Formats: sequence, structure tokens, C-alpha cells
Amino acid sequence: MRHFRPPLAALVLITGAVSYEHQPTNATHPWSERIDLPLIPVAVSMVPTTGEVAIWAAFKNDSFGVDAAGVTQTAIYNPKNGTIAHYSISHTEHDMFCPGISLDFKGRIIVSGGDTEEKTSIFDGKEWKAASDMKIPRGYQSSTTITDGRIFTVGGSFSGGIGNKDGEIYDPEADEWTLLPGCSAEPMLTNDAGGIYRSDNHGWLFAWSNGSVLQAGPSTKMHWFDTHENGSITHAGTRGNDTDGMAGMAVMYDAGKGKILTLGGAPSYNDSKATSNAHILTVHKPGEPVLVEEINNMHSARSFANAVILPDGKVFVVGGQSYPIVFTDANSSMVPELWDPKTKEFTELPKLPTPRNYHSSALLLPNATVFVGGGGLCPYACEANHLDAHIYTPPYFFESDGVTPAKRPIINHVVNPTLKIGQTLNVSLSQPVESTQKLTFSMVRMSSSTHTVNTDQRRVNVSPQAANATLFTLGLTRDAGVLLPGYWHLFAMLNGVPSEAETILVEPPMASQ
Repeated sequence: MRHFRPPLAALVLITGAVSYEHQPTNATHPWSERIDLPLIPVAVSMVPTTGEVAIWAAFKNDSFGVDAAGVTQTAIYNPKNGTIAHYSISHTEHDMFCPGISLDFKGRIIVSGGDTEEKTSIFDGKEWKAASDMKIPRGYQSSTTITDGRIFTVGGSFSGGIGNKDGEIYDPEADEWTLLPGCSAEPMLTNDAGGIYRSDNHGWLFAWSNGSVLQAGPSTKMHWFDTHENGSITHAGTRGNDTDGMAGMAVMYDAGKGKILTLGGAPSYNDSKATSNAHILTVHKPGEPVLVEEINNMHSARSFANAVILPDGKVFVVGGQSYPIVFTDANSSMVPELWDPKTKEFTELPKLPTPRNYHSSALLLPNATVFVGGGGLCPYACEANHLDAHIYTPPYFFESDGVTPAKRPIINHVVNPTLKIGQTLNVSLSQPVESTQKLTFSMVRMSSSTHTVNTDQRRVNVSPQAANATLFTLGLTRDAGVLLPGYWHLFAMLNGVPSEAETILVEPPMASQ
């Protein structure tokens, strides 16, 4: 690999940005002041080793182009002090617009394909590095880290030719891509009016036990991919009476119970009515049919939106269009929603300050707020370009009156923040937990977001056993398909109010597990 550390001349420090310590004063005004960025945050990812947010666009800050000489405009946002470092990356010869993104088991950001359709680049928290090329050039594909730490990808006819975008897998330790000829992309195609160019885009991929991957959408047809040897594919059923949900959302909000929430999307990528459809999928063993439950719809139809799992298990849904048309703010769904897994109902939230549609992104931050930004990146100057973001403060930051700040628990110390699958966590809190208080813990995997896709995020409930009023032992699952290797946020939840997160590294199981 080639190594690069950007020279100081390539960095532009922007002062006066809004820190994530800034919080609105009440629940009816949950949005921060606008955070001006040097580029459109089309793609974002947590940087697990630093707590910062990596952001990138295309070869320009506010537009894209084909054959753009392998350049990507990137930025690093520090949510603690609000500073932003902006620089151009050219040494990897990779325009990372429209890629697959996955965080590997060491917390490195693996970016594959896109405008430079065969390339792979890796960000390790300090520098971007060039990695081996994919066997099949692709863009608009999805990728996901699997149980042994390798990364599976499939689909992606936006770049590198149309069709035959079968699966392949990347070993970040060997820096090697391997074709999986048994993992055909053809069964997962939607009936998009744009043809195969669109119909294999943005797969809803979920890593599961023993190296398996569930493709839950956007086609109504669901499948299991097996990544062993040459790979194989098994039909997993259809998503009830749902339509194809291109550019919809799917999140594993309770991995311990195999629960996935799917939302919205449209039959075709562009110029097609979005739906407000919502379903709960339940997965058990790899290869078995997926159970599908139709639930009450969202209040708004949405395509090009984003969904973020919160520490309490609720799902924050933001942005999108009722009739998706790329590069426009028309038909914007401006009212976010919050889905409660206990009631299975959606609640409307205060209006967005800015439309967030095509090329927007959203990400959970370590202090339990949400970064929401972007939209636009037109191939020409347009009003839909949004070089900015806002921080959303969820209702759990306030008491029931919506004004009084809620008292947050504080994790004082994690004895073993690096552990193997199946081991226990030992955690102490700064204040004793009273018998009248309800204490739970949750882990949310650090994640990435682009083009509605975030295959990294998932949440696991963790039950505590008290040693005393401040010290707790947390037992973790032995299934790497549930507690996927990599970096996680650990939250303590006291009466539904989350702490700030502590960083936990879950290492892959031994080969025999």
C-alpha cells in the first residue's frame, strides 16, 4: 500500500463551527445552528480510533464528474471542538463518490468503487491508503463486514459497466479481493424503470452468523448469501406485500432478536412515487425464510431518506422525498419521525431546518445526538447543494416537560474495552443506581452512511448484573453474527436517558468458533 499524510498546506482549519456540546434548550427546538462545511457530506463515517467524523464528496466539493482523475475532496469533523480539516486526496487515484463503505474489525474505513470503479481506499484514522483493486469494477454497490472480519460486496452497475456485478469478498489483512461466483447479483434485481443500471443498486445487506449475509431489499425478493468457498445464494422469501423499495432504509435495531426495520423507498430510483411502507423482519438461522410483519406506515412517504438507530432502540427517520427526483429539493419530506419498537408506532418530530434528500447522510454521534447533513452534489450549479449539517438532539435529553434537562448517567470506567466474542464487560458508573431506577445498557456499532445505505449500524441490548450500586458485569453474546466484530458505542441507559458512549472494540472469534 502507498502511504500519505497530507501536508499542512493541504489542510484548511475552519473555526467557529458548532460543537456537539451545543444542545438546544428544549425538545420543541431540537436542531442545532447550521454547521457550515467545505463540501457536501455525501458520505460520512465515524472514525473509531479518534471519535471524529470522516466526510467526503467527489472530485469537487459540490459537484461530481466521470473520469475525474482519481481525486476526492475529504474533511475531518471534530464534534468535540467543532473544527474541520479539509483536504484533497489524490495519491490513492480514487474518486470515492458513490462507493461501498464498511468499517472493518480494526475500525478502518474501507471504501470500494464508485466513480473510480475498481479502486479500494482505506482510512485508518490518520491517513488514506491505496489498497488492492476489486475484481469487478462497480459503483452504488453495498458492502458489509462479515463475522470473520472480511468484507462482502455485491451489485453496483452505476459504474464499471452494466450487469454481472456478482459478489466478491475482501480480506483487509491480506489486502486481497476474491470472486464469489456462486453469489450472483441477478436474483436481487428490482424491476426499476431504469433497467439493470439501477436495479442492482444499494442492497440492504446484513451480516449474520457463520459468514452469512442477508439481502433484505430493496427488491421485494430476499436472499441469503453464503460466503464460504465459491459462495452460494438461497431464497429467503419476499417482503410481504411491499413494493420494491429502491433508496429506502433498513436497520437492525435489535440484533439479539434478529429484528430489522425496513422503511419506504420507491419502485424505481427516479421519477417514481415513494412509499411510506414499514415492515419488521425477523431472522433466525442462515438460509431459513425471513419472517415478515407489516406494521403501520410512516406518516410521510420517503425515498433518499436516512434512518439512525438511537441508544434506546428507537429509530430516527429523517429527510427524503415523496416523489424522488435527483438533484432537487422538490417533494421534500420535511417532518422527521421517531419509531418506537415497543408500540411499533411513528411519532412526528419538529421540522427539518433544511431539505435532506439525494446525497444526504446521517450518523449517530458518541454523545447520543445525530449528525444530519448534505444533499445535492449536482453535476452543475443548483439550489439543492447543501454544504452544511445540523445536529439533532433526541427527546431523551429532556424530562417529560420537554424543557428540563434529563439527568444523564456517566460511565466512569470500562475495565476491558477490548474483548473477544462471548466475553463479559465490567463497567462502573460515577453515581450509585438506586433501587427505584431502571438501568440498562446498549451497544450500537459505529457506522457509515451514504446514499441511504448504512450496513455498519446495528444495536444490541445488554443486560447488567450488579456487583454493587456502581459496578456492573455485562454478558455478551457468543454469536459474531449478532455482535459483529469492530468498534461499538457502549451506552448506559438510566430511566431511558443515555450516557455518553464509551468505545468498545469487539475482536473476531477464533477460527474454531
